[in-house]
Amino acid sequence: MAKVELESNLESLTDEINFLRQLYEEELQELRSQGSDTSVVLSMDNSRHLDMGGVLAEVRAQFEDIAGRSRAEAEGLYQGKYEELKLTAGKQGDDLRNTRSQIQELSRRIQRIQAEIDALKNQRSGLEAAVAEAEERGELALKDARAKLGGLEGALQQAKADLARQLREHQELMNVKLALDIEIATYRKLLEGEECRCGHNPR
Repeated sequence: MAKVELESNLESLTDEINFLRQLYEEELQELRSQGSDTSVVLSMDNSRHLDMGGVLAEVRAQFEDIAGRSRAEAEGLYQGKYEELKLTAGKQGDDLRNTRSQIQELSRRIQRIQAEIDALKNQRSGLEAAVAEAEERGELALKDARAKLGGLEGALQQAKADLARQLREHQELMNVKLALDIEIATYRKLLEGEECRCGHNPR
């Protein structure tokens, strides 16, 4: 952008210098034509006996004075514009260097931020992989726990069934034992009664 602006300023100054040169040449041509016309009038007017050499010298002096002033003005204007352009170019050069420094600093900051972003992306990828692995392990552990729970529930049902069967068998045994106890007690009473009868009836 600074280069384009400098080129635009240079083109503007070049156009202005060309315009001043063209104006200077037109004024020079006009003065030359005026001097020629004066020479023609003076050569035609022989009745006055004027000093042609003095008139031509005066006209030439005026012409040279005007030409010198025009040249000085053009050179002064050109020099002023040139100095102004140099100052502008210097200022824009400083601005360009400052802009380049800022761009370099921003580029370094962008590189640092990009490196941090890449590191965070890698960290996120690692965390996502760890989470996925933990979820997989948790799912496997949950399936294993469900399978073990199913086995334990089956074993508990089997244990309940075995306990109920053992209770029934125990109850049956208790009933048999009670029947045997009653029968034993009955036999004992019968034996005791027989012994008593035998004791009261000696031989």
